[in-house]
Formats: sequence, structure tokens, C-alpha cells
Amino acid sequence: MNSIQNKSIAIVGGGPGGLTLARLLQVKGVPITVYERDENEYVRVQGATLDLHEESGLKALAQAGLTEAFKTHYRPGADHMRIVDKKATIHMDEAITNDKELFRPEIDRGPLRQILLDSLKPGTVIWDSHFKSMTPEGMGWRLQFYNGTTAYADVVIAADGAHSKIRPLITSIRPFYSGITIVEGVVYDSAQTVPTIHDLLQGGKIFALSDSKTLIVSSKGDGSVVFYTGCKTHEFWYKTSGIDFTNTSEVTSWFKTEFPDWSPLWTELFEKAEPRFIPRPQYCMPTNQQWEALPNLTMIGDAAHLMPPYAGEGVNMAMLDALELAEALTDESFQNTEAAIAFYEENMCKRAGEVAQVTLDQTESMHSSDGLNQMLDMFK
Repeated sequence: MNSIQNKSIAIVGGGPGGLTLARLLQVKGVPITVYERDENEYVRVQGATLDLHEESGLKALAQAGLTEAFKTHYRPGADHMRIVDKKATIHMDEAITNDKELFRPEIDRGPLRQILLDSLKPGTVIWDSHFKSMTPEGMGWRLQFYNGTTAYADVVIAADGAHSKIRPLITSIRPFYSGITIVEGVVYDSAQTVPTIHDLLQGGKIFALSDSKTLIVSSKGDGSVVFYTGCKTHEFWYKTSGIDFTNTSEVTSWFKTEFPDWSPLWTELFEKAEPRFIPRPQYCMPTNQQWEALPNLTMIGDAAHLMPPYAGEGVNMAMLDALELAEALTDESFQNTEAAIAFYEENMCKRAGEVAQVTLDQTESMHSSDGLNQMLDMFK
């Protein structure tokens, strides 16, 4: 009989997936510790607004008893979406909350993390614990952190993201380059700094598509906007381009060259952005992943099934992983923890493979010469 209650569990990584899993296991009385690299819970949380889906992210929050907390923190109207061309001509203007089928309530990463943190017992998260390595010890693992501390756990769950250091202990399968590199930037106080873009956003998102390129702009509840270019480049372009991504004028100059005859409206985003842009080559795990389950180690989220962001599934997949893994680990019908992990991983790999294929198709479609019309057709 699977007696996870008697085991110590370590979750490495305090993102939405790791914290959702911690909450779901704590609700069921399972002792849990989360090790997070951030110095403390007050570190500014980066990234765009997240849209949670009924069948995944919202389902996990409901099981965690956090639906009401979510409703007090989500941003009504943030799912307002405009699809435009390079001249900022609006081709679709839609608040998709009008359609229950497409209801995707948006919440910033920071408030979502705070909801999850507040739901955990004090001391659950050990901050400033940047994972370094781990080695087998007895029936479990000895974890080492860069701050010099160590910890023991009977079962370890990797929620440590795209560059997971734990994943290679589970499988040698590696992600492949999708062909697209994103350059990410952020502008604070958009109402004052980039008022025209701020008005165009209407508190929601803009998708600009032309010339086999994309520019996605997303408003945040703190008054900032996050934006992402998407271009076809070779895998190591960000290293060989010679661009200093901490230099605003160099990145602005690149944008003008790479996005010729796009509206000056977009150039203003780059000129007014914080002087630290982040190039992000986009990778995807193979859609047919399989490996032999281990008795004391598994993974969730990007560590398990990294994929580009163009279908909005990343955080939703991580939170659904958390729900399905928590259910498997606490299901007494499994003979042992290994059987529970094997069941979870088989279902997770199949589900992730299907979503990854949809994501790859969407990534290709949006960055095709007819990307604008293809995206408009998708919403018709």
C-alpha cells in the first residue's frame, strides 16, 4: 500500500507548479518542504500575466480550495485581446470573457504566487535555497544547495523549470530548438511612459503579427507592460549577434533593422524599456517522451515538458501536473510510490505530447508569412 504520509517530500522550485503541488499535498496531510532559489518571498516576480484554463489551472486551484482567493486577485478585463498588424491597425478587438467557452481569467504571477504561499503552513518554503546537486542516500536523496546547506528527502519532485538540474537524473531526453527566439522587455508605469501603447492595450494584450514575426504586449496589474518579440533565428543567435542586451540603444537599433517599416509606436517600447532585455531561444521537449519511472524522483512543469509559450499552456500544464501527481501519490490503491509515479508520468507524457504538438503548430502558424490571417481565422 502506498504510504506517502510516512515519507519526507522535497519540491525543488517555488513557481506556480511547485507551490500548487505543495498546497495539494498539505491539504491531504503529507509533510512537504519547498526549496526555492529566490532570496525571499518579496522578490519582484517577472513575466507576463497568466491566463488560467478551466480544465487545468483553475481545476487545480479549485481542488486546492483557493477559488475564492483567486477571484479576489484576478484581473477582470485583462483577457481583452487585440490582434493588430505591424502598423498597429486593429483587425480583431475582443473581450473574450463574452464567450464562456473561451473564458480565460488572467492573473499576474506575483499575486498567484502570493495566494499559493499564503495557503501553506509557515516554514514550508525554505528561501535562498539555490539547488546545486543531489546524490542517492539510503532509500532517498541528499540535496546540496549553493548556500552550503544540505537536506534529506525520501522523495524529490523537480519543479525547477526549463533548465532543470534534476531532470538528467530521470531521463537523458533533451529539448530541441523550435526555430524561434524571443526578446523580452519591460516598461514600468506605461500610462506615463508609453501612453499610446497603454491606450491601445486597454488593460489587456496585443498580438501584432506581420512579416513572419510577432510582437506580444501584455499589461500587468502594477501598471507595467511586458513585451516579447518572436523571430526566426538560428539557435545561438543571441550569442553570435553581437548585441549587448543591457544596452537600450543597441536593442532598439536591432528592432528597427529586424522589424523594418513597423510602426514607430512599437519602437517607443524599446526606447522606454528597462535597460535589460532577455533573449529567450524557445525549446520544446519531444512529443513522444517516455522513460522508466523511479521510486523516489519525478518532475512537473517545464522541467518535464518545456514548450514555447504560443498556446498559453505552460503554467496550466504545470498546475495540472501538480494536481495529477498529488492525486497519484495519495492514492492508497497503488502498491508503492514507484507505481504512483509511473502512473502519473505515463499520463503526463501523453497529455504533454498532445499539447506540445498543438503549441508547435501554433508557433509555426503565428510566425508564417500569413500569420496574421491564420490567427484571425482561429478566432472566427
